Amino acid sequence: MSRRRRAEKRVRPSDPRYNSPLVTHLISTIMREGKKTVAQRIVYSAFEKVSEKLEKGDPVDLLLGALENVRPKLEVKSRRVGGATYQVPVEISFERQQSLAFRWLVDAALGRKGTPMREALAAEIVDAYNNTGTVVKKREDVHRMAQANRAFAHLRW
Repeated sequence: MSRRRRAEKRVRPSDPRYNSPLVTHLISTIMREGKKTVAQRIVYSAFEKVSEKLEKGDPVDLLLGALENVRPKLEVKSRRVGGATYQVPVEISFERQQSLAFRWLVDAALGRKGTPMREALAAEIVDAYNNTGTVVKKREDVHRMAQANRAFAHLRW
């Protein structure tokens, strides 16, 4: 890791259909081996399925609602003090919260075997919007771990 200067945050371009940088982030997270059009097709068809299932308005708003239920506020980081390693709870920046939420959504969708990715992603977004499913459980597990180790919060750096 470079010690010279902080990396600059790049501005994400908006996606062509919904004009949202949030959707671009999701597309980038899904993309494998540089196949962006395949990732876009997956995301857009998943959004259509989400709109059908929830029968509400804009899919980007539904994605925002799902992300609100999935974003972790705390996480634990390993900290070595005097030969012992402690799990220290730390607060997470908004960008990291967003990245973790998207990564967890995509991993949970990939974990649903036997269904096409667009349907699995749509199901995960609907579950996250309804505050159920594997991604919400993952967030609760991370929060529970941070809560259990709050005795070591004084070791924060």
